[in-house]
Amino acid sequence: MASITLGGNPAETVGSLPAVGSQAPDFSLVANDMSTKTLADYEGKNVILNIFPSVNTGVCAASARRFNEEASKLENTTVLCVSKDLPFAQQQFCAAEGIENVEMLSDFKTGAFGQDYGVTIKGGAFDALHSRAVVVADANGNVIYNQQVAEVGEEPDYAAALAAL
Repeated sequence: MASITLGGNPAETVGSLPAVGSQAPDFSLVANDMSTKTLADYEGKNVILNIFPSVNTGVCAASARRFNEEASKLENTTVLCVSKDLPFAQQQFCAAEGIENVEMLSDFKTGAFGQDYGVTIKGGAFDALHSRAVVVADANGNVIYNQQVAEVGEEPDYAAALAAL
């Protein structure tokens, strides 16, 4: 498990991020059209997983905006923004913000993604939501970068995540 903070208060996650060099765990997440997406849907592409608690918070929204901007410059790469927000809320956010270059996916049905990627927060104000993290997998599904953001209220290291590609 990872020790993190939320507003300076100690918290922890259920596990650790997938290790660099390991195969990214498969997932089953819900897209805005209520279809199911799995890692296999992105086979042959680099994948950036931008993981956060809720798109309805300032830092989470900022990370979605920033990765949306960066995604337009990336070749053979898909950016997936993953939270437990309902797909309707994700879709509404994207429409209001003009977000078109990233895909929003929801873990609201089972929470299995959060468990498998070790990002589900245990206890505290954000209990059962995802911590802020980034996982980058190459076109073969191998993890080439990960970052568990130590303070949930801070943005991830965009430059390091992008440099991994």
